[in-house]
Amino acid sequence: MSYPPKHHQNHNRQQLIDVMKSYPLATVISINNHEPVITHLPLIYEAGKLIGHLDKNNPHANLLKNDLPVTLIFSGPQCYISPSIYTTTQLPTWNYIKVQITGRAKEITNPETIKQSMVAMTEFLEAPMHKYVLDMNNDKMEQFIPYVVGFEIEILSWEGKFKLSQDKKPQDIENAKAELIRANQENIKAFLDRIV
Repeated sequence: MSYPPKHHQNHNRQQLIDVMKSYPLATVISINNHEPVITHLPLIYEAGKLIGHLDKNNPHANLLKNDLPVTLIFSGPQCYISPSIYTTTQLPTWNYIKVQITGRAKEITNPETIKQSMVAMTEFLEAPMHKYVLDMNNDKMEQFIPYVVGFEIEILSWEGKFKLSQDKKPQDIENAKAELIRANQENIKAFLDRIV
């Protein structure tokens, strides 16, 4: 593949899994009647599969079963990179980390398995402090189960796009990394201060 350039392609499976675990909110994309259906869902990775659940009224509920194809995008940190941060002459750019997955979806029909997956997702998302523990016998979850669809996605292909100024000099790579960290921390705070 000539795009993205080789130095922006990442084939390190463990690093791709790390992105999915660190940024588990996936953009889930399917096609229905020649139109894209897009949903944003947290998913957990488990041994070559992604597991999740959604409201049964979500249009995606009928598309995440029967081995239907699905594309998922996990987005890591991203930001604008100004040439002012470099020690060499460069042009403005945008750095980012993305993992794109294609797979086939199967519905989880056993209510106990759905509950187990919800408990597992809560354990994963609560880590490492585990301030909240979801119990399998939670009454609220029991009432919730009839309204959700559980699913798992078998991963068929992986594509990592890590655009992190890898084609620059070592000091410029470090400067771009520092800018990515700084911009994400400052931008999130400034944005949330504006809207909340």
